[in-house]
Amino acid sequence: MQLRTEIEIAAPPQAVWDELIAFARYPEWNPFISSVSGRLELGERLTLVLSSAGGNDRKLVTTLTRIEPPATLRWTSKFLVRGLFDGEHYFELLPLAGDRTRLVHGEELTGALVQYMGPRLTAMARGFVGMNEALAKRLAHNAKPRVA
Repeated sequence: MQLRTEIEIAAPPQAVWDELIAFARYPEWNPFISSVSGRLELGERLTLVLSSAGGNDRKLVTTLTRIEPPATLRWTSKFLVRGLFDGEHYFELLPLAGDRTRLVHGEELTGALVQYMGPRLTAMARGFVGMNEALAKRLAHNAKPRVA
């Protein structure tokens, strides 16, 4: 199964990339992934804190599997053991005319439990959309000229 969201952002891919990899700033703007710790290096583990609308935070340990600036960021995770509920989370940044970017953000899910995770998958998709919208808003705000 694949969850896939898209949004057009009024910023060039490099600006979007720079904000996506600035993990220390996630608490300032990201309603879905409220915290990330770890190094941005292939094969490294990241510890994420996922926040839900209900206020339940959940820790998730992931492994970085693909880093291609400023276009692709991917990490994998598993629930308990491989084969139960595995995911590969991804961000794809596609350049558009006028210094804009199409962000494709999603997760490829496999495993025996995927078919039973309907409500969790719906919540996850909503989290992706919320994160996308917050990122677009943050970059639009940062791009506005400042009045002295």
